Amino acid sequence: MAEKLAINGGRRLIPEGTIKKWPPIDETDKKMVLNSLMGDKHAFGPNCVAFQEEFAAWNGNKYAITTNSGTAALHMCLVACDCGTGDEVIVPAYTWSSSATCVMQHNCIPVFVDIDFDTMNIDPDKIEEAITPRTKAIIVVHLHGLPAQMDKIRAIARKHNLKVIEDACQAHGAKFDGKKVGTIGHCAAFSFNQNKCLSAGEGGMFVTDSEEMLEKARALWSFGETITDMQNRDYHVYSMGWMYRNSDLNAAFGRAQLQKLDSYLAHQRESTQYLTELLKDVPYLILPTFPENCETNGYNYTIRFDMKALGHEHDASEFRYKIIEALQAEGVETGVWQRFILPEMAVFQAKNGYGKGCPWHCPHAGEVDYSPEQYPMARKHCDTHTGMTTPLRLPNDLRVVELIAAGFRKVMENIDQLK
Repeated sequence: MAEKLAINGGRRLIPEGTIKKWPPIDETDKKMVLNSLMGDKHAFGPNCVAFQEEFAAWNGNKYAITTNSGTAALHMCLVACDCGTGDEVIVPAYTWSSSATCVMQHNCIPVFVDIDFDTMNIDPDKIEEAITPRTKAIIVVHLHGLPAQMDKIRAIARKHNLKVIEDACQAHGAKFDGKKVGTIGHCAAFSFNQNKCLSAGEGGMFVTDSEEMLEKARALWSFGETITDMQNRDYHVYSMGWMYRNSDLNAAFGRAQLQKLDSYLAHQRESTQYLTELLKDVPYLILPTFPENCETNGYNYTIRFDMKALGHEHDASEFRYKIIEALQAEGVETGVWQRFILPEMAVFQAKNGYGKGCPWHCPHAGEVDYSPEQYPMARKHCDTHTGMTTPLRLPNDLRVVELIAAGFRKVMENIDQLK
């Protein structure tokens, strides 16, 4: 017998207040942040130094620099890899905007490559056709905490003498062939934004095993200075630089959360596996794919709706929003993470990043085509997905996972009520 959907006046499945917010805050967080507040260094201070050391040890990197955002860390990666005016950098066609805008920030040109629909990551089989004599690096985004196919990508990079930058902003603790992301490419960036698995409110981390890359990134991080020790700075600017340093308060919060990160990730992986099992027979859903050589961190559980089976290929995005609205009415906290593929965003279509057509019309830049039809898998994903973060994270338990699954089942088994 059909069950009336909440959006049509039926009973809401998940009571309000059931799903708890992220991140969990305990006495450790309060103590460390308060100690920082009561200290005398609220800018770059002792917690920043300790955070760098502790995160590098946790992730397995030789060097780390804590920043005020993951975007800043990505920009530092470009500089560490000697990317400059007119150089081209390969980026997935579907990701967060700063994976591409960081390229423009150093006068380089982003070149987009379509994604593999199953994994949602860059399609390695399409990278080589995007390489030109101007290509300098590949930004590999481990989207939603699932590692990209790094063996194939590294082989391509070696063949063409390219640098590999890991955008691991969503991927703390994720592993490829048993190795943590952020330790596989030449350098990497992490984010500590509130949504991330390691949350410090805001902040980020640049990591590398190369001392040379470390020094190049550090100069950009602090105004273009080469001496960045806060006690011994000479304040002499040698190159273009920004103020990308983190603050002691954020770092204290990050250090406290880092102590609990392994338990967070273990729960997210368990929740991901459990939800996948509960949803495997629910109609019209395309569940996440997890290759055997990849270990997700469970950052964002992303489902696609089978619009062909639903008879809505012609209005996929519009009907997707109807389904999400019905799910939200049942109390399922799900939504659309990124509703545009990057090449169709105005800044790339206009090719006008910071005035007068730059960086695309600056000297040394080549012609780049951003026609959106070149990225059909990114478009298909963009129009059919929905994702969840908080419900699968602590302090929410597996009972919440069961309720989420029940919400999806209720809506999808009564989908005719939305047509």
